[in-house]
Amino acid sequence: MTLPIASSGSIDWYLTRSTGAVTLILLTITLALGVADVTRFSSARWPRFVIDSLHRNVSLLAVLFLAIHVLTSILDGFAQIQPIDAVIPFVGSYRPLWLGLGAVALDLMLAVVLTSMLRRRMGYATWRTTHWLAYACWPIALLHGLGTGSDVQSSWLLYLSLGCLALVLTAVLARLASGWPADLGVRAGAAGAAAAFSFGLALWLPAGPLGEHWARRSGTPAALLGGHGAKRPVSR
Repeated sequence: MTLPIASSGSIDWYLTRSTGAVTLILLTITLALGVADVTRFSSARWPRFVIDSLHRNVSLLAVLFLAIHVLTSILDGFAQIQPIDAVIPFVGSYRPLWLGLGAVALDLMLAVVLTSMLRRRMGYATWRTTHWLAYACWPIALLHGLGTGSDVQSSWLLYLSLGCLALVLTAVLARLASGWPADLGVRAGAAGAAAAFSFGLALWLPAGPLGEHWARRSGTPAALLGGHGAKRPVSR
C-alpha cells in the first residue's frame, strides 16, 4: 500500500527512481562478472581483453548512472536531500539510516574509482585490497534501495531486487564450485556470508519495507507523509 505525499511528481523524481534501478542492475552485473571471474572462460572468439573491457565498461556505466541518481535526488527537492547527505552517512533528515547506506555505497565506489585511477602509483596489492570494497558496495546499495525506494512495495522493484540477488548468488556458487578460494575455511565463510545475507533479507523484508507503516518507521519526516490531493506515493 502507498501513502500520498504533498508534492506533485517531477522529472527529477522519475529520473531518481529509474537511475537508481539501473545503477543496481549495473552494479549487480559488475559484481557477478567479478565474482564469477569470467576471464577464465575466455576463448578465441571472446578473448580475455574483450571480457575485461566488458567488465570495466559496465563498471563505468554504473558510476555514471549513480552520479545522475545522486544529482537528481538533490535537485528534486522533495526529500530535501542536501549534497552533504550524499557523501556523509546518516546525517540527513529523510530516512537517515537508509539514505546513509546510500552514502556509504557512494563513498565505497568513489574509493574504488579513485584508487583505480592511481593504480600505477599505489601498487597492485594496495589497489587490489581497495578494489574489494566494490563487493561490499553491492549489498549496501541493495539495502539502500529497499529502504528508501518509494516503489519498494511495487512488484517490479521487488522482483528486480530479488533477480539481482539471485544473479549474485549464482555467481558466488559458481565460483565456490570451481574451487575458489583454495582455503576451505575461507570458502565456507564466503558461502555462509551469502546465505546469512539472503536469510536476513528474507526475514527483514516482510517486517520492514513490505510491512505496514514503513514510511514512518524508516524515518520519513511527518510533513512528507500526508496531504490531500498529493500525487507522489510513499510506501507505508
